[in-house]
Amino acid sequence: MADQRITLTSFANTDVGRKRKNNEDAFLVDDELGLWVVADGMGGQAAGEVASQQAVETVHGMVLSGFRRGAGSVERILESAVQAATYMVYGMAELDSSKSGMGTTLSAVLRQPDRLLIAQVGDSRVYRVRDGIASQLTEDHTLVNWQIQQGLITPEQAKRSKQKNVITRAVGNRDYVQVDIFHCDVLAGDVFVLCSDGLYAHVHTAEIAALVDVGGHAAVTALIDQANERGGKDNITVAIVEAREDPQGIVSVPAPADPSYDDEPATVR
Repeated sequence: MADQRITLTSFANTDVGRKRKNNEDAFLVDDELGLWVVADGMGGQAAGEVASQQAVETVHGMVLSGFRRGAGSVERILESAVQAATYMVYGMAELDSSKSGMGTTLSAVLRQPDRLLIAQVGDSRVYRVRDGIASQLTEDHTLVNWQIQQGLITPEQAKRSKQKNVITRAVGNRDYVQVDIFHCDVLAGDVFVLCSDGLYAHVHTAEIAALVDVGGHAAVTALIDQANERGGKDNITVAIVEAREDPQGIVSVPAPADPSYDDEPATVR
């Protein structure tokens, strides 16, 4: 059976929410390059806005530069781009005491010829919607998630924890960060949702598929509106990437009936 060719098209928006005065989220969508990023900044005196914006711009620039220079594997290029953002944000905070301690989460998806590559730091998320079911692909780097994994608390206790907003990894609060890097398969009809925690604090995973079913900008609006209607306690950023079958598409993947194709983890050393 011939391979299936796919085009990836994105739609995105950000909203300050109902409670915050400033929007410390940032996003980057570049369909031509095949890079999509969401970041959620933290830090006083608008430092979070600086951290998130600087991070997405640095990742974008470093990925472009890496491809132009042919700087090793795609995995290495993306991981190095996130590390560059980490060093940049950290350095800016070192030079300006008012921005001390600033940092940001970062979730990035990068197109490859036959699949996607995902980078994750912090608690923004990437979901994949396939066959009407949404699945969380990334791991939250939070204290409560670590406690759940260690069997110290239950998921129900985590929802009530006073420490539920404490993250264990961030871009920029140190000069180096551990980055999760892994591959993800993609099929025509898939929808990938990148978001800050302002979305999933109010919209459950099981609800995402129905909300994105309308497609395009309407899907982004539906997600943001739902979060705001339920309180909008934080900034809300959503980027969706739709995979559509297209004979001229850049991504080529085995047809759905091919059982030989599966997710394969990447290793970055």
